[in-house]
Amino acid sequence: MGPTIPTRVLDWPAEAAVYPGDGVRGFSAHGSNLALDFHGDPATAELAVFSDGNHHMALEACVRAFVEATPGVADVFYTTTPPGLLVDALRGDGLALGNLRITRKPDVFIGPSNILDGLAADGFVNTHTAFAQSQGTVLLVRKGNPKAITGLSDLLSDDVILTCSNPQTETASFAVYREAVSLLAHDAGMDEQAIIGKLSTAGPTTVHSQLIHHREVPELIASGQADCAVIYYHLALRYSRIFPELFEFIDIGGLVLGDTESRHPFTRYHIGLVGDGGSSGEAFVSFMQQDLAKALYQAHGLRPL
Repeated sequence: MGPTIPTRVLDWPAEAAVYPGDGVRGFSAHGSNLALDFHGDPATAELAVFSDGNHHMALEACVRAFVEATPGVADVFYTTTPPGLLVDALRGDGLALGNLRITRKPDVFIGPSNILDGLAADGFVNTHTAFAQSQGTVLLVRKGNPKAITGLSDLLSDDVILTCSNPQTETASFAVYREAVSLLAHDAGMDEQAIIGKLSTAGPTTVHSQLIHHREVPELIASGQADCAVIYYHLALRYSRIFPELFEFIDIGGLVLGDTESRHPFTRYHIGLVGDGGSSGEAFVSFMQQDLAKALYQAHGLRPL
């Protein structure tokens, strides 16, 4: 594992296809100059991948394995942000990351099917295929579970501050979380509208992320600004692995116990070439459908297809 990148609350492990050497100067500060979801060198990388972000830990493992297995590819520039802004960057003139401009366009695009369908309709992508999916939703809490949360019913307490992705800026993940609590509340005989209302409406007992919930939500909980998050199982698994002293998660609806009758909505991840994919895009799309990539996604709590 590479160096860590400190923020005010969490020391995130570095993520990249190739970690920078000692000759590369580190420079980051939370609130002014910090970029966690842009990886690699856009100027020199042989492959550029634009991807939605919640499966970033599995994607990192795959781009590292791809570089190791592919002669002629020394680096991959890849992003792991909400897909909407990446679509705008592809259709427009690139990205502005603070005062830094990135004009590199992707060779490969990864995201939900509706995003790839839109790119295909506009001629950016010819075809796309699903290669993995999420497994379901759990509750993330601070280590030791100080509010003694055991299930969805506890989230309705005024003593519990809830957090999840923002309904306006991360519509795809929020829709999954909303559906999950609705279905599981129904199965448990709870008031569905009450739990949906609390999840959806920011206020004294609900805090939404601003833009990138897979970074912001754990920081909200670690800093004490929230008590519990409704979040993808694979993200909760990631946080409990890299910050075991800070987080644990609670099964809801029998997901972790393997209850095949449990109704957990999921996100399916699609991949497609942008244009001709450049010199390495086709090889990467093929790699992401091979056994090694499937095993890496499964190791990070996702389900390969």
